[in-house]
Order: sequence, then structure tokens, then C-alpha cells
Amino acid sequence: MSLLNQVETALDTIRPYLEADGGNVSIEEITPEGVVKLKLLGSCGSCPMSIMTLKAGIEQAIKKAVPEITGIEAVNLTDIDDPNAVLPENLR
Repeated sequence: MSLLNQVETALDTIRPYLEADGGNVSIEEITPEGVVKLKLLGSCGSCPMSIMTLKAGIEQAIKKAVPEITGIEAVNLTDIDDPNAVLPENLR
């Protein structure tokens, strides 16, 4: 199984939780150094808690399933203090 498929499989374990909050994630790139670059979609792209989702959920799922991955980065991470940040309905 390719590295991309392994990462997609790992993401599939956490996608139901992201989708429950109106979000999702897509792989933009896996660098030669083993860094996965992700794009947070839907609510995840504008949620001030996206850094927690990335670190506590997505990163852990990928690193546990694919130890070759050295890091995870979001290309569109929302800062918790961003005035445009929006919480999903069930977290309000």
C-alpha cells in the first residue's frame, strides 16, 4: 500500500468525527521528508479549535497508523484569535 493510501486510511478513522461537526480534511501533499500537508475543509477550516483537532485527533491518527510520517501541517489553519473563526453549531 502506498504512503498516500496509508495516510488516507488513517484519516478515514477520524473523518466521521470531523464530518459530524461539518468538516473534513484533504491531503494536499506528502513531502519527500515525510511531512503530510493537509487542508482543513468545511467547519474545520474556520473553527478556532482546529489546532486542537489537528494535534489531538488528526496527527495522532496518522502517526499511529503510519510511523514513517515525520510531521503534519495544515495549510489553512485558523488561529484561535481570528475574528473570522466560527465554532460548529454543536460547540456553541
